[in-house]
Amino acid sequence: MSKPFQRVDSKSNAQVGKDFELSAQQYLLSIGIDLVKDIKIPVGINGRLKRHSFDLGCLKSKVIVECKSHKWTSGDNVPSAKLTVWNEAMYYFLAAPQDFRKIMFVLRDFSSKRRETLAEYYIRTYTHLIPEGVEIWEYDDTASKAVQLFI
Repeated sequence: MSKPFQRVDSKSNAQVGKDFELSAQQYLLSIGIDLVKDIKIPVGINGRLKRHSFDLGCLKSKVIVECKSHKWTSGDNVPSAKLTVWNEAMYYFLAAPQDFRKIMFVLRDFSSKRRETLAEYYIRTYTHLIPEGVEIWEYDDTASKAVQLFI
């Protein structure tokens, strides 16, 4: 059966996401940020709270991380539906307690057609939706290094 939205050479898109979360966790640990998977904290607006699970985090050091390993489409076009998920993550960061450090950890994917990475494109076009204090880190999986692009 053909899976047109399946990442090439992957067992499943869910596995790609889990593998990326592990890479993020290992990288952040290497720079001194020790996190656990699936941290649940109360989020909400107007005093109405509900527990939400973030990909990584630590209650003691008050850090939450969302991981996104999305790429440009095969035709080097904008993956609009995927960026909607990034916007949703920004909303959860906005609704999270203000005293938490908030990190969006994304895969570096460069578009030669657009001459920018997906994260650079997101920051350029969606800055108005990024809450104050949210850090956007871009991870190069071939070099196993990350750069902070935005705060």
